[in-house]
Amino acid sequence: MIQNGILNPSVLHLLSRIRHTNTIVIADRGFPYWPQIETIDLSLVDDVPTVSQVIKALRSNFTIGRVFAAAELKTANSTERLLPHLSALDGLQITFESHIDLKKRVPLAIGLIRTGDTTQYGNLILESA
Repeated sequence: MIQNGILNPSVLHLLSRIRHTNTIVIADRGFPYWPQIETIDLSLVDDVPTVSQVIKALRSNFTIGRVFAAAELKTANSTERLLPHLSALDGLQITFESHIDLKKRVPLAIGLIRTGDTTQYGNLILESA
């Protein structure tokens, strides 16, 4: 029985299939459904779990090379709201682009983890190192 780290078998299975430069989407609660990619829905209630909580959990099992985020993330949210996102990504290269360009990357991802996060434009795409 797994006793440490990520316990969710679906998340572990998804991570085990990601290779160098593959991507995974960590999405907020309002992110559209993409039928062509595997989706793991972890949302429970508003802000449980958050994108930043999922990122922190993933960092122990997944080497992140780059992060793609919507430029609107920085303008649509207060500094207080943005701080958990940025602290979870500490030390990582973040590329900000329009949310429309960000969504063009989604069909190329190995999978998507949906959270209960209510942060506007809080979706992130992680590229494996």
